Amino acid sequence: MRSTFHSIETAKRALFTQQAAIQTTGHNIANANTPGYSRQIVNMQATRPIEAIGMSHSTAPGQLGTGVEFTSITRIREQFLDSQYRNQNMDQGKWSIQADTLDKLESIFNEPNETGIRTLFDNYWKAWSDLAKDPENVTGRKVLRENAVALADSINLASKQLSDLSGDLTDNISVKVNQINTLMGNIANLNQEIARISAYGDDPNDLKDQRDLLTDQLSKIVNITVTDTPQGYNISMGGTSLVTGQDFTAVDAAGLQGAFGTDLTSGEIYGMIQSRDRYVKDYQTQLDTLANSLANGEFQVTLPAGTVLPDGITLDGVTYTGSARTLSTPLTVTVHGVNELHRMGYPLQNPPAPGVDFFVSSDGGPITAAALRLNPVIANSPDAIATSMRTAGTPEKVVPGNNTLALLMANLKDTKINFVSPDGSTPLIASGTIDDYYRALIGQLGVQSEDAHRQVDNQDALLAQIDERRQSVSGVSLDEEMSDLIKFQHAYNAAARCMTTFDEMLDRIINSMGTVGR
Repeated sequence: MRSTFHSIETAKRALFTQQAAIQTTGHNIANANTPGYSRQIVNMQATRPIEAIGMSHSTAPGQLGTGVEFTSITRIREQFLDSQYRNQNMDQGKWSIQADTLDKLESIFNEPNETGIRTLFDNYWKAWSDLAKDPENVTGRKVLRENAVALADSINLASKQLSDLSGDLTDNISVKVNQINTLMGNIANLNQEIARISAYGDDPNDLKDQRDLLTDQLSKIVNITVTDTPQGYNISMGGTSLVTGQDFTAVDAAGLQGAFGTDLTSGEIYGMIQSRDRYVKDYQTQLDTLANSLANGEFQVTLPAGTVLPDGITLDGVTYTGSARTLSTPLTVTVHGVNELHRMGYPLQNPPAPGVDFFVSSDGGPITAAALRLNPVIANSPDAIATSMRTAGTPEKVVPGNNTLALLMANLKDTKINFVSPDGSTPLIASGTIDDYYRALIGQLGVQSEDAHRQVDNQDALLAQIDERRQSVSGVSLDEEMSDLIKFQHAYNAAARCMTTFDEMLDRIINSMGTVGR
């Protein structure tokens, strides 16, 4: 004998289950544009069937179905795609920072440009060439002075901008460290909350989505490995544990910089340290080398016959005094930069006195890009610029119209120099003209920038491809959800109709049967 109310219970279960499916579909639609949200589904299964109720085993075939129930509401998520996404996200973070830094370096050097350092070098050499045509011209001397000041100022500015960029990267590392600690703290809290809710047999799907979104954000900053455990996500960076269940280990900037190249191998912070310590530092060093080599770089020059050297000057180990000061034949000697060459000539003053260093250091130390300055003696008096290399008469006087030194200075534009770094590091090129060195510097920057942008484009494409695959699995499709909504709505209506039918049947049995003869 079957239960009178069995069918009503079956219909009730159908109503509850289809209602849960409709509510979950509505939740999906509501979060269609929520970052990190994963589509959720209601897992349905037929409830356990029962034997037909009776005093003895029923002779009716089969068992009675008891309806449907939902066992869980789960999110659609593929851990393999999450792992792939985070691995590519780390590299994308690293290369995007490096590409951005190299873009800023290109803006600092601003080449090719009419106001760039290369143009100022050209103007400086041209000013010497123009002065050689009329060594006594006051205007020519002032033009040379102003071009020398402009060149030094431009190199100073580039050096300051490089220092500022390095400082900005250091500050950004500290900002990212704070962001890491915040993310790890939130992930640890979510681990605790998810474990608490899961202990009751529930599925905290939305909390898991939040945790995955935070983990994705963390993966862009540093390289991480994620392990899902019953206590929650365990996250590590190389051999360094970051998050273990509900606990996390705070990091600091010094610790991350110490882990650079070992545990820290990718992510935005890796890109910042790499950019600061490799790119920015290298270009600062190369700019220092350029400034120092201009003032003190070794090169060879041929002094024409008739040159009168300053008394007591030492060239290639030979000291020139007395009559030996006047060269009877051309002499090729090694000179150390514009400064030593300038000291071999005479400004417009009598009695004759050797020229002073053309460029000096503003802080009294080695000449660097930041410290390069035109000698204040020359800055205050253009007459202190040496152009002549001849003296005559008794008492000895400078031959004012002689342009030997000015010509030698102008010819330095095409003279090969042995480049010397003030800190002893290896120059970009060992020997070449000033223009060669600066071209090599800008060329290297261009190649590095192009490579970084190529890597960013590749990573963007890979990341987009993986994210598209992940969205195809976990993302909400409004068309699909609307189709499911209609399906669940019809099922709910049908279950409601079944309940109404069974209710009418029971009404007939209870209120209408057994009334004959009353």
